[in-house]
Amino acid sequence: MNDPLLKYREQHKHRLNYMPWLYWSLKPKQREWADAWQAEYQAYLMEMETVEIGQNCFISPLAHIFAEPGRKITIGDNTFIAADCTLHGPLVIGNEVAINHHCILDGGRAGIQLHDQVRIAAYSHLYAFDHGMALDRPIYQQPVTSKGIEIGKDVWLGAHVGIKDGVKIGNHAVIGMNSMVTKDIEDYAIVAGNPAKLIRYRTE
Repeated sequence: MNDPLLKYREQHKHRLNYMPWLYWSLKPKQREWADAWQAEYQAYLMEMETVEIGQNCFISPLAHIFAEPGRKITIGDNTFIAADCTLHGPLVIGNEVAINHHCILDGGRAGIQLHDQVRIAAYSHLYAFDHGMALDRPIYQQPVTSKGIEIGKDVWLGAHVGIKDGVKIGNHAVIGMNSMVTKDIEDYAIVAGNPAKLIRYRTE
């Protein structure tokens, strides 16, 4: 690849994979090739997996998205999914949602729902399933349960946040970096820690 323009474009794609919010500030000439790149990849993804993608989205080709029949992934408008994420349905992702690099969302059987404007920082993990822990057999032979996870509108999950199966996070809540959420979180709550505990409310 000796063409300087093509070299620059490949590096620009790489940057977008890890910083997808830049997609919406591209100049018209850049947006032209970026839109064609995204249209081709999103069409491929919807052909290969049970995925429905809204308008004006950015989905990194370096993300790992798996949605076999019965585990559909629905992605709303103006949403981005960055590189090195692993998404396994069932997932319902709203509009204007940001899923930054290296996040893991596994819907188990019951699924994960992200309402509009959820922001998930890098390396956060959401697992909508759990293993039994009885002593009569090894962990890997235990029955798996799944209750589902629901994240409300305009919620911000800081980097390295973990969300346990069965948790519901209320609208406009903020979860501090490196927190582990094991119980439901109220609307407007700011929580942090392992396990996550209330710091204050955004309304205060």
